Amino acid sequence: MRGGEVKPGKSQKGSAQRHLNAGFVAGGLLMLLVYLAAQHFAVSAPHVVITEAQEVMENIKAQAENGKVECKMEGRSDTCEVDGDVRTNGTALSVTLVPATWLERREWMIRPYSRRFASLRKVAVTRLQDPAAAPPCTVTHGTPAVLFAVGGYAGNYWHDYADILVPLFVASRRYGGEVTFLISNIRFKPQWLVKYGAFLRGLSRYEHVDMDADEQVRCFPHVTVGLRLDKEFSIVPELVPGAPLSMADFTRFLRETYALPRGAAASPGRRPRLMLIHRGHYRRILNEPEVARAAEAAGFEVAVAELRGDAGEAEQARAVNSFDAVLGLHGAGLTNAVFLPPGGVLIQVVPYGKIEHIARAEFAEPAADMGLRYLDYSVSAEESSLMETLGPEHPAVRDPDSVHRGGWGQVFDLYLAKQNVRINVTRFAPTLQEALDHLRRQ
Repeated sequence: MRGGEVKPGKSQKGSAQRHLNAGFVAGGLLMLLVYLAAQHFAVSAPHVVITEAQEVMENIKAQAENGKVECKMEGRSDTCEVDGDVRTNGTALSVTLVPATWLERREWMIRPYSRRFASLRKVAVTRLQDPAAAPPCTVTHGTPAVLFAVGGYAGNYWHDYADILVPLFVASRRYGGEVTFLISNIRFKPQWLVKYGAFLRGLSRYEHVDMDADEQVRCFPHVTVGLRLDKEFSIVPELVPGAPLSMADFTRFLRETYALPRGAAASPGRRPRLMLIHRGHYRRILNEPEVARAAEAAGFEVAVAELRGDAGEAEQARAVNSFDAVLGLHGAGLTNAVFLPPGGVLIQVVPYGKIEHIARAEFAEPAADMGLRYLDYSVSAEESSLMETLGPEHPAVRDPDSVHRGGWGQVFDLYLAKQNVRINVTRFAPTLQEALDHLRRQ
């Protein structure tokens, strides 16, 4: 074997053995160092572990004592959940969280309505810095509270339900009646509370507080400020605080509140009943008698009804509940579908002008969520009064897209405020038949 030459196998094995031995030594030293360090920490610093645990618990306790403010400013609505020592001042329209210890001061301005762009006085929600600065309680409540405003578009029947009543149900149903309503803006809509008094009493066992006239400092364990609108005229069950709720639960609540007798549509052995909604001023069905006769010929028992906004809610609810189907031109009157028995049918006549997306957003999914069958009938240019009043060459008739490009004001003015319809009953017949077939399967 030449000098310097390594014999294959033998020398490599020896080298590997030497590296392995060195590794064992290094590993042993490392384990020894870890053991000694652990022993030193366990003997010399047990108090550090205890102190850190105590600090965590003290922080948790302080957070509970200080309460919390959680504000959600996204989507259509701004809301705050204020938990702890919460104090309200009606005349100042303020909600204040009083901490147990010194905290950084925070403030949020919340419009107490489900649509943030509505013109309303905002509520000042404040987390105080110094507990000593808090005004003393003059009235102490054991219940939580929900603060909301009767404003914005209140007074329009659809907005009453979509913007206030459905969101209020979502915010307060979890309390089983043990909740106080703090209501602002009442002086501008005094009849609103009269109309919906039974609804409010169904959700709360306590007298409401008129915030605009309330000079008391009221103390609550929890206050919800504002109402949340997650879906137009409907409910998203997984977003409901507490146990999930649905629009089926909402309509069931209405049947309980107004003692509505019918919980299912159609009855064997009788003709299904259809309510044809009459509109008195604009957006009218010009040939109502002809449409009513067509519905009767299809197999319905038909009644034409004018649903007035100033009518008593309980009386109107019972009237609608006696029908199996509601038919009407797009408008707030279709909101009465909430009183139809489950399995009923809502038929919406959509005016000319490519406004199906608006009409369906307001009634199609909500009706389905209520457990109703939704059908719509889109009016053609030939069935629209615009053909007579404006002529076939007017952009509103010839090119609806150009009207939409002009903005919502033009769309509303031309297609909703200035249009009546004359339904072609032959063209409408399949829609009536589809409604009848559905009810006969119930």
